[in-house]
Amino acid sequence: MGGKAQIKHDKPMCVIIWEYQVKAERVIEFERIYASNGVWAELFRKEEGYLGTQLLRDSNHSQRYITMDRWVSSQAYNSFQAKWQDEYKALDERCKDLTDSESFLGTFSSAHPGG
Repeated sequence: MGGKAQIKHDKPMCVIIWEYQVKAERVIEFERIYASNGVWAELFRKEEGYLGTQLLRDSNHSQRYITMDRWVSSQAYNSFQAKWQDEYKALDERCKDLTDSESFLGTFSSAHPGG
């Protein structure tokens, strides 16, 4: 079948997407903290509905990044926020000097063809 693997999305999923403009001198630290095995992911793993994080770097703008945090549902993410808000705020505060800007791009859910 063309030799390309197809990604199955047979279960609903919620994806939280953020965009960051990272300070040039802080790129290595940012990547370490925001990576799929970084400090943010460690915090998210405390909630059962967390599926993983993907960190993407813009090929044309080396200081621009996107994170995609995947959850089984928006309810799972909301539950995480309710239980771990103090830790979330503390980590967010710790990371604020890594970037020139950050933008919340939205909460997305998996689309279901024909549905």
